[in-house]
Amino acid sequence: MARILAIDYGGKRTGLAVTDPMQIIATGLATIESKELVPYLKKYFSTEQVELIIIGLPVNWDESDTHGTPLVKEAIKKINKEFPDMPLKTVDERYTSKMAKDAMLVMGMKKKDRQIKGNVDIIAATIILQEYLQSIQ
Repeated sequence: MARILAIDYGGKRTGLAVTDPMQIIATGLATIESKELVPYLKKYFSTEQVELIIIGLPVNWDESDTHGTPLVKEAIKKINKEFPDMPLKTVDERYTSKMAKDAMLVMGMKKKDRQIKGNVDIIAATIILQEYLQSIQ
């Protein structure tokens, strides 16, 4: 089987997470600058088999767009253009950043490490992927 890759896209930084080849465990992969997403994916796809991309779509409770929604939609267009044969699904990412911050507290992460915003992004991507995996079981 191939991996599933999750993206928590932001204006400055993007968190990435992947499954193991058996699609059982979600693991944080990297936090990168958002402008480097497509080059990073090209390099990653050249060494790893990926069958699906999951990207978090930020929406409000009333399903209206947030300030981040247009950024994510633009990223989706770029990904679809560069990788037309790669399936891509959007998933609701409400509260994933808050859940990531809470998870860092539970894990006992030091305050200094919790303040590194890239840590939140990679954990949020992992949460997005783990929730997706649970939804398809």
